[in-house]
Amino acid sequence: MKTRAVRMYGKKDLRLEEFDLPAIKDDEILIKIISDSLCTSTYKAAELGTEHKRVPENISSEPVIVGHEFCGEVVEVGAKWKSEWSAGEKFAIQPAINYKGSLAAPGYSYKYLGGGATYAIVPNEFMECGCLLHYEGAAFFFGSLAEPMSCIVGAFNASYHTDAGSYVHKMGIKKGGAAAILSGAGPMGLGAVDYALNGPVRPSSIVVTDIDEARLRRASELFPESDGSNGASLRYVNLTENNDAANYLKTYAPDGFDDVFVFAPFAWLVELADAILGRDGCLNFFAGPTDAEFSAKMNFYNVHYASTHIVGTSGGNTDDMKESLALMESGRINPASMITHVGGLDTVVGATLGLPKIPGGKKLIYTHIEMPLTPLADLSGSVDARFRELGAIVEKNNDLWCAEAEAFLLGNFK
Repeated sequence: MKTRAVRMYGKKDLRLEEFDLPAIKDDEILIKIISDSLCTSTYKAAELGTEHKRVPENISSEPVIVGHEFCGEVVEVGAKWKSEWSAGEKFAIQPAINYKGSLAAPGYSYKYLGGGATYAIVPNEFMECGCLLHYEGAAFFFGSLAEPMSCIVGAFNASYHTDAGSYVHKMGIKKGGAAAILSGAGPMGLGAVDYALNGPVRPSSIVVTDIDEARLRRASELFPESDGSNGASLRYVNLTENNDAANYLKTYAPDGFDDVFVFAPFAWLVELADAILGRDGCLNFFAGPTDAEFSAKMNFYNVHYASTHIVGTSGGNTDDMKESLALMESGRINPASMITHVGGLDTVVGATLGLPKIPGGKKLIYTHIEMPLTPLADLSGSVDARFRELGAIVEKNNDLWCAEAEAFLLGNFK
């Protein structure tokens, strides 16, 4: 079978190509990829090439398919897995397989497996690790967003707290505590707000900061401010309007915050997070810097006397992924707030290499169509009647991508 895929040959060398897939082995599965959302991690891999820890040394001769946030349908099942999978079933995928200690992952390491493709082959190690996941949601794009949501779930689960005099780490954010999400009005921050409000462990107070007023305004439209009468209180703060940000933020948590998440790799933001921690406060450095020498100051007096501490997470595990899928399937969370652009496979090379310069949130790719990468906000103004109808669907859904929009797109674009 032929596939069209975006492959990486070296630093900043991505190519959209058509080539033959081999016949699957008895322990493999052939999949049809429908949707794949672009991730900053893929941009970093393209920037670093073989210097990236997950990218093989031989990609100049054995290129790898990019993309790791994908969802689709099973096409053919090898004999070994016929009792667990059938053709036509929907799947999502956990890319961080950690098979026998290997760092290999789809989107970085595999010749025939990655999200930026029309068809791909799932190798045996994925199946043995249980990383091909059954998915029963209403739309494919939710399956694509399960991976970034699992990163958020993993971050919340990795935070921890202790009791004075005890060395036992109680994993997870503090129930009923005060949480701050710094630089939280971007796509991943919005996912964190959604999970904080609707996940299994809810803080009593949530403060979200950013320096972009437009992003904060949109965040407040999606998740309105609340005084806590219906659960957790939620407030938004523009840090550019506060000369003494730490003391201002502490007006929302006079004893300091129990859990602080940092969603942008800026030293000043990390130092602000440290400054607003309360006793036994946990700072989760979620943002992934590209600078290997990135550092920031931390108050070690408080580490010693106030038991403040720091963790960092990168990705989520399979259980985090399953939780994300279950929350979306039940309608408790809606990560569609992350998506600001849609496009076809033909846009992946340019969009990936230029990702930091493209404003907005997640760029959602449908691999079997050709379509310019288009902001959702621009759909209604297009001269193409199909775009206008798609824009109307999005507008009536509070300007969010949705299952109806996906169905229209798949039915009307080639």
